[in-house]
Amino acid sequence: MQLSLRLAAISKMVHGGNRLVDVGCDHGYLPVYLVLNKKIPSAIAMDVRKGPLLRAKEHVQQYGVSDYIELRLSDGLSALKAGEGDTLVIAGMGGPLMERILTEGKQVLDSFQELILQPQSDVCHFRHFIREQGWEIREEELILEDGKFYPMMRVTRSIEGCVPWTREEEAFGKFLLEARHPVLKLYLQRELGIRKKILEKLVDAGEGARERKAEVEEEKQLLMAALTRYESK
Repeated sequence: MQLSLRLAAISKMVHGGNRLVDVGCDHGYLPVYLVLNKKIPSAIAMDVRKGPLLRAKEHVQQYGVSDYIELRLSDGLSALKAGEGDTLVIAGMGGPLMERILTEGKQVLDSFQELILQPQSDVCHFRHFIREQGWEIREEELILEDGKFYPMMRVTRSIEGCVPWTREEEAFGKFLLEARHPVLKLYLQRELGIRKKILEKLVDAGEGARERKAEVEEEKQLLMAALTRYESK
């Protein structure tokens, strides 16, 4: 079985030997791949929709791993009990939805050793949120696949307390900036180009667009600061 670049990157973040819980498992490719490659002993694959679970069941049976992967219909973490997994994966959802799932499932979160999270939107706010909840980001990755950027992170419970991140670090990823991640540069350049084009269109938009101009200009300055930091190393 061959995973997409996005799922392959997530699979590399999973600590070997951990029991996996995959929320929003879709086709179940990730847990099937990890079990087949003996990186994990077992998994619970969950989804809020019956359709994806049926497809996941087909793949589980196709690859002969039914004894190792349990499928559950679940809204977020509602069908999970504390202690049933070591690594929690939530990927391919909007940041606000992931925040809701983590907030509503707070009673089982402390039983996990690590969370691997891949928010699709509001990533800056999500980084701030996860660290406010007492989790620390330990590792970050950014994948470009089929024209889309996929940021992901591995987090564990913070023992020493979280050191505040700068706005640039929350917006674009502290570890991605520090590592001068090549995909991050592509992302920053693309986003900067988008902001410049928006500002050009807003030149003749009149007074009514003043607030929007200020907002886009602020985003542009943040992107330029991140690029300067990236290129100065």
